Amino acid sequence: MVSQDKQIINLLKTSKGQIEGIIKMIEDNRYCVDISKQILAVQAQLKKVNLKILDGHIKSCVKQAFVEGHGDEKVDEIIEILDKYAK
Repeated sequence: MVSQDKQIINLLKTSKGQIEGIIKMIEDNRYCVDISKQILAVQAQLKKVNLKILDGHIKSCVKQAFVEGHGDEKVDEIIEILDKYAK
């Protein structure tokens, strides 16, 4: 497994743990603002993971697509994702 993949998996496992913590906070009737802060932390973590995945995609899949002559399709995919990311 590539070190980038290990990093991504570790970040996702951290997010999973945070989500499990949020569920426990809700079950324990914790303060709503504290729960919201934890949700924001998970969202930030997932954005970080997504950027790492997109970075790897651009450096491998998109690069290879240009070599093979169909890079425009991959660029369109990236633009579509970035459009959703920006919203």
